[in-house]
Amino acid sequence: MNIDPKVLCGQTNSHIYWLESNKLGVHRDVVEPLKKLKEAASLAGFELSLCSAFRSFDFQLAIWNAKASGTRPVLDSQSRLIDISKLAPRELMYSILRWSALPGLSRHHWGTDFDVFDLKQMPKGYQLKLVPEEFEGEGYFAPLHSWLDVNLSQFGFFRPYAQDLGGVSPERWHISYSPLAQKYCRALKLETIQEVISSTQIQLKDSIQEALPEIYERFFSRISQV
Repeated sequence: MNIDPKVLCGQTNSHIYWLESNKLGVHRDVVEPLKKLKEAASLAGFELSLCSAFRSFDFQLAIWNAKASGTRPVLDSQSRLIDISKLAPRELMYSILRWSALPGLSRHHWGTDFDVFDLKQMPKGYQLKLVPEEFEGEGYFAPLHSWLDVNLSQFGFFRPYAQDLGGVSPERWHISYSPLAQKYCRALKLETIQEVISSTQIQLKDSIQEALPEIYERFFSRISQV
């Protein structure tokens, strides 16, 4: 399958269908599977909503640079704020990678991956945080995700970050459309992202380039299969 590297790395949105209701973008081939999943969730009493879908390379780069420069918070594996002034550049890079993908290696570039929650259960005025406490135990969105545990695969979706495999922190809210996302994952090679990063104005660039093979394996290739 020949896939445009610009699609793989988020440098184009030519593959994206924009949802009218909230301007979120999804891959045009995922529109129908996502619609069916939402309809089934609705019948079960949930309002499955997206809070994040397609992200461009530039958008992900802005997130990365804001965290690296200290204008956006960096959290540890327990969702606690890190004082980045105490971190060496390489330590800061790995801390960012626990929660934020390297630009060019984000699954959100493909429009196949979404962060989802139950809008019906979100209190008025509540600011969504995307932390484990919201999606587990007594969390607002835990019932929806318990339903997804049973039903997600029937519609072709899975959670790439269901488990802590030593790379990205577990993200119960993150779902992916497997038939397409797996093809994109295989198609995006280390050499492609090396070329992209080399021509990008990104914070911590020296540390990134030095560790890129490990970043590719640990924070991109290493995913759950459930």
